[in-house]
Amino acid sequence: MSTVSRYQRVTAEWRVLLKLAVPIIIAQLANTAMGFVDTVMAGRVSPNDLAAVALGNSVWLPIFLLMSGILLATTAKVSHAFGRGAELEMGYLVRQALWLGLALGCGLGVLLWNAQPLMEAMGIDPILIKPAMGYLRAVACGFPFVAIYLVFRCYSDALGLTRPSMVIGILGLLLNIPLNYIFINGHLGLPAMGGVGCGWATAFVMAFMMIAMFVWVRWAPYYKSSQIFIRFQWPQSPAQKSLLALGLPIGVSIFAEASLFSVIALLIGGLGANVVAGHQVALNFSGLVFMIPYSLAMATTIRVGQALGANRPRQARFSAGVAMATGLICACVSASYMFLLREHIARIYTPDAAVLAVATSLIVYSAIFQFSDAIQVTAAGALRGYQDTRITMIITLFSYWAVGLPVGYMLGLTDQFGLAQGPAGLWQGLIVGLSCAAVMLGIRLHKIARRHIYAATPH
Repeated sequence: MSTVSRYQRVTAEWRVLLKLAVPIIIAQLANTAMGFVDTVMAGRVSPNDLAAVALGNSVWLPIFLLMSGILLATTAKVSHAFGRGAELEMGYLVRQALWLGLALGCGLGVLLWNAQPLMEAMGIDPILIKPAMGYLRAVACGFPFVAIYLVFRCYSDALGLTRPSMVIGILGLLLNIPLNYIFINGHLGLPAMGGVGCGWATAFVMAFMMIAMFVWVRWAPYYKSSQIFIRFQWPQSPAQKSLLALGLPIGVSIFAEASLFSVIALLIGGLGANVVAGHQVALNFSGLVFMIPYSLAMATTIRVGQALGANRPRQARFSAGVAMATGLICACVSASYMFLLREHIARIYTPDAAVLAVATSLIVYSAIFQFSDAIQVTAAGALRGYQDTRITMIITLFSYWAVGLPVGYMLGLTDQFGLAQGPAGLWQGLIVGLSCAAVMLGIRLHKIARRHIYAATPH
């Protein structure tokens, strides 16, 4: 009887988790597809426009991930308040998070606007710097809007309402395509901007997504109990410090992972065009697949946070466990497909035989690290729900930068462990780093879950 009961519990939790995660997956894929559309449409103008957009993306995407990571504190805080039934507190938290989002959006937008010295320091061709900066400055104008959107999205997600972000993400993608066409080619009385036009299209899409999310939150009935818009409220120092203390480690962790891949791309840059192209193919596809465990992790944050807010630490641990198991099942499926269909996947991107050879070999490594990647990202998501982010950041930085990158560098670019293996060695380093993170974050999650259960148990 107890076996049946546990099975029913697992099934019910799994359904709730997927109900939260699937819209997030679709929203994340829609956002990722925008970058793909920009690259393809800019590439049809000229190689220089393609290169400028690619360079611009490599600068603003890590900054965007840093900002979105910091603002994920909103999800953790609001989900706790939701679990407690503290509706007015949710409104207060969102009002404070909006001020933080506005400050981050404006500050990081100014940083992007003045990114030219960084590009010059990286030794980028001066011919590409001007169009890349034009693209970046256009995107920078959209940063305050997307920051506000992210706050509203995190609030909605924390309530278990993930469908709005899915719908708005799809609409944003559909809007991005005609706007790209208009700005790139110069229609409706506008001058032809080439690749720079992709930046303005992105900025307009960011503004649209903010307005759409604001309208949804402002007038949909299930948000009214939070009373977000009932009063104006200046930023409060304790609330801002609390959000930053929770969110900054999340942002740094995500930024560290994103920047690690950028550094690996730079290290591979000296190994030839075919190697670089093959690496980019494998990396691009891996990034798309990563959206599944990443979205699952975001759903885990919501479930764990809501359970803890309701003072149900055993339910929080149960939700985290079901999420970890679900992540591993997804990893089994994705790894199998990547291993068996690696050549077909690579052919989607390129017909070149030399690039195909590199890409197919690296996709095998990508298939291997699906398991450790699923564990580490889901564990990190659960720990966000426990509001335990500082140690998570330290573990992440140690695993990626102190273990994964040095091991990858030694295996790939030195002869310390036999002949240098090139990109394969660097990807083996990724596997080691992700495995290290998976083990350490798993242990940390176990300890934190036990600690919360012990604290809630009468003695």
